[in-house]
Amino acid sequence: MFGRRGTQPPSEPVAPAAPAVAPTPAAPAPETPGPDVADAGSASSPVPSPQPPSEPAAASPPPAPEPEAPAPAPVAEPEPAPSDSAESLSNNPRLAEIKITVFNDLLEAVDLAEISKLEPDEVREEITDMTAEIISMRRLVLTIQEQQQVVQDICNDILGLGPLEPLLERDGIADIMVNGAGQVFIEIGGKIELTDIKFRDNAQLMNICQRIVTAVGRRVDEASPICDARLADGSRVNVIAPPLAIDGAALTIRKFSKEKLTFKNLINFESITPELGQVLEVLSAIRTNILISGGTGSGKTTLLNLMTGHINPGERIITCEDSAELQLQQPHVVRLETRPPNLEGAGEISMRDLVKNCLRMRPERIIVGEVRGPEAFDLLQAMNTGHDGSMGTIHANNPREAISRVENMIAMGGYNLPAKAVREQIAAAVNVIIQAQRLRDGSRKITHVTEIIGMEGDIITLQDVCLYEVEGEDENGKLIGQHKFTGVRPHFWEKARYYNLEEKLAAALNMYGA
Repeated sequence: MFGRRGTQPPSEPVAPAAPAVAPTPAAPAPETPGPDVADAGSASSPVPSPQPPSEPAAASPPPAPEPEAPAPAPVAEPEPAPSDSAESLSNNPRLAEIKITVFNDLLEAVDLAEISKLEPDEVREEITDMTAEIISMRRLVLTIQEQQQVVQDICNDILGLGPLEPLLERDGIADIMVNGAGQVFIEIGGKIELTDIKFRDNAQLMNICQRIVTAVGRRVDEASPICDARLADGSRVNVIAPPLAIDGAALTIRKFSKEKLTFKNLINFESITPELGQVLEVLSAIRTNILISGGTGSGKTTLLNLMTGHINPGERIITCEDSAELQLQQPHVVRLETRPPNLEGAGEISMRDLVKNCLRMRPERIIVGEVRGPEAFDLLQAMNTGHDGSMGTIHANNPREAISRVENMIAMGGYNLPAKAVREQIAAAVNVIIQAQRLRDGSRKITHVTEIIGMEGDIITLQDVCLYEVEGEDENGKLIGQHKFTGVRPHFWEKARYYNLEEKLAAALNMYGA
């Protein structure tokens, strides 16, 4: 199946010599005790001297040869050297050189057109076989563990994301940040840590970046050095390449957990309380228009995914995103994604174009992955024209700032509207703002559930339903706090009654008979 495998038989005669490389140290060892046994036999009786070849097998039972057997043990002494290097095989300089040599030989021997037609498992099997052949032909001395590491790294280079594959396999990592070939950071447990993973060079890093973006029909190069993309599991990817990234390409992956989170998980993480979880479920089910506000890495997209989990399966949902990362479980979902301009600067499809087109697709709910520009105005119009239950995320530090950001985004679109008219539009369209925040100890909390109740003069009136209050800090630096309901009767109470969820909301708010 591979291009040059047919051209390798001429060099196959060398292959028999390869096995001799590993056993070579062991071969002379057995011969050294041989003569000793023969001499011992010949000294005791000269007559059986013609029989020494067959005698060693029979001579093994005598006690004299048996103690001699440990003598060859020193031949195994070379083994400790590889075991020392086994602590960090991926960073072993000797192993790195071998990997480059084998990888280059493999590229010359592989027909890439043919390999692309195979299944990943078949490709991995063929690469394993060819790697073993190359190691034998080049007479490279490797332990079994080292050879397995070489094969795994080469398979990751060809089929996956190279050195990043082990990090992608690990659960619990939220972000992977690559700052050039020599530095890879991860965020785990809310804290950023430096790993010992490195790329061979900047060329290998750029090849992996190209592989990621081309999989979703995009490109990254000197002409277009910034690109947003996604992995097969929906993890968000951002690449910025030289010359904008001075020290080599910068690759950032917002990694999705393999396990689908639920509100129960957030309760276990102490991000919310069981009562607040019930309130959020009700808000989603009764089709309130929701903005999820928060800073970078605060968990906005995760919360948006969870909120959509309580949408009626019979509803038609259309999502609009810059890079598709929402993972809705409903059966009737249409996913749309923006498109960057081509080399000539034409062909761009913006978020605003997608939101406008949504209105012609008979949506029941429109979900915008992130509101960051003039599409905010189109989303507000959709919320005001019968598309109840629409949702989106926005970058802001608190609910009041989220409203100001929406105003600014509308102004960015060139709309010459009075400030009061814009605020009236916002007050009429958005029902609830949910604030997510990453605290200084790395934990993520829902800090506000705030509803918009109308206008007072030129000011939008807000009412907090639930707040998170920090009360202190323990000896380990972990913040201590609790969620507290304000005790006010929310304005979405009547909507909950309309959807027969009044009792569930009353139980969560502890407001029976309200």
